[in-house]
Amino acid sequence: MDVLTSVFNALVQWLGHGFSGFSGWEIVAYTLITTHITIAAVTIFLHRAQAHRALDLHGIPSHFFRFWLWLGSGMVTKEWVAIHRKHHAKCETEDDPHSPQTRGIKTVLLTGSELYRSEAKNQETLAKYGRGTPDDWLERNLYSRFSWQGVGLMLIADLFLFGAIGATVWAVQMLWIPITAAGIVNGIGHFWGYRNFEAPDASRNVLPWGIVIGGEELHNNHHTYPTSAKLSVKRYEFDIGWMYIRGLEMLGLAKVRKTAPQLKLGAIKPVADGKTLEAIIANRYEVMANYARSLRSASRAEIARLKGEGETAGRIAQLRIARRWLHRDDDKIPQAARAHVAGALASSPYLAKLVAMREELRLLWTRTNVSAEQLVADLQAWLRKAEESGIAALQDFALRLRAAHA
Repeated sequence: MDVLTSVFNALVQWLGHGFSGFSGWEIVAYTLITTHITIAAVTIFLHRAQAHRALDLHGIPSHFFRFWLWLGSGMVTKEWVAIHRKHHAKCETEDDPHSPQTRGIKTVLLTGSELYRSEAKNQETLAKYGRGTPDDWLERNLYSRFSWQGVGLMLIADLFLFGAIGATVWAVQMLWIPITAAGIVNGIGHFWGYRNFEAPDASRNVLPWGIVIGGEELHNNHHTYPTSAKLSVKRYEFDIGWMYIRGLEMLGLAKVRKTAPQLKLGAIKPVADGKTLEAIIANRYEVMANYARSLRSASRAEIARLKGEGETAGRIAQLRIARRWLHRDDDKIPQAARAHVAGALASSPYLAKLVAMREELRLLWTRTNVSAEQLVADLQAWLRKAEESGIAALQDFALRLRAAHA
């Protein structure tokens, strides 16, 4: 009888608190820490190191991340990498495995994990985009072969540590990646947010601070510079994944291969040359982002001028709507805004000139059938035209470009 009572009491104690004896807040802390490790493993190992080769990882963190992902998500490295590489190669097209632009935001938010599992069964995707991923004994005989046994071990460990509440802890751990990666990054990251750069897709930065998502919320930055190990580019943006990478690098456990280029300014050259062209093309996204800022500033000044001259409220309203889109490529301007943009340009030769000059500048790196010598001549002609325009914003921008160097 005493034995049965002891067993019963032990069972009650296990159901209530598990064998760890953790308090409620300690269980919450454990859950947050373990899910954050999973996020770190995804962004550092799967995404930046494996999918984009932005850094090389030492065997110690590499094997740890593989093991942890086996426990915490059941994801197979080759499958994740292949699907993500295909997403970049086919971005915003019907072949994109999870684009909200083609599949709808609701579909990606609610069924993102199902889209992932469906594409993971596509052997053509795995063969074409999954090259170079781990193929050692552990991968073949454990991680890939028994992918769901790992999450089963995590469930057992959580139940052992925390009793009945361990099932809830495990559920949070398992849902963390589908919600944050499949939902927020793949869904909202291609639908809503701010853009630092005019990348050719619909990528957005969700938030400038993303401790919970490990830096992955800076999705527009990533799609602009996919092989960069660092995802933040602005002073107010924070990439905690990069902080971890720098820590690993200082310990000799990682080597960064590439980060986003930065436009360097030196002495203003009397005449732009091949090196100037090289620097502009290498940093074309930053160049166009700087031009966009100049265009927005000029637009505000033009609106203020026209308002002061007694322009009608309707025309001012049209200009304010158009100002949001003047810096965008024509094919990226929503249909509903195009009439406003056309009206604004028709009523303001000043803005029309700025927009036209933007398009002429963009031709420097979109014309692939032109020689380098001709492109240098075109750049020199563009700079002369900007400096002779009488528009202060263009003149200042031209001086900055003549100071650019590789």
